Amino acid sequence: MQIQIIAVGKLKEKYWNDAIAEYSKRLGPYARLDIRELPDEKTPDSMSPAEEEQVKAREGERILAALKPDAHVVALAIDGETWTSEQLAAHLDRQAVYGGGSIAFIIGGSLGLSPAVLSRADKRLSFGRMTYPHQLMRVLLLEQIYRAFKINRGEPYHK
Repeated sequence: MQIQIIAVGKLKEKYWNDAIAEYSKRLGPYARLDIRELPDEKTPDSMSPAEEEQVKAREGERILAALKPDAHVVALAIDGETWTSEQLAAHLDRQAVYGGGSIAFIIGGSLGLSPAVLSRADKRLSFGRMTYPHQLMRVLLLEQIYRAFKINRGEPYHK
């Protein structure tokens, strides 16, 4: 299975990069992983709603350009569906068998995702109503994808 993670913003801290590297290594036997970091737009402290939409639109254009045309797209969005780890595992399994084997997860910038990206998404996934740092979401997402593969293979993993 081909898994693409498209994330707006660059990871700067070593501990986030170390965590990403660890889960990327763990996923190696299960999937081909492609993580793309896209530049984020500079956002001043005070912006009008129109300026915020312009920022999301520019980031959205970069996201859409990075997507593979045949990818099944899951956008991480606070208003998305909340799944259990088992539901994520079942979704990945269905995509591997029936969906062409290519799935892209999108993590937007600090202002969220543009309407164009949300309309391109096949699914919207929420990790809950709390707000998380975008760097942490990458780690959480990779951990859950890894857990999903372990579940689908019937392999042990800590609960």
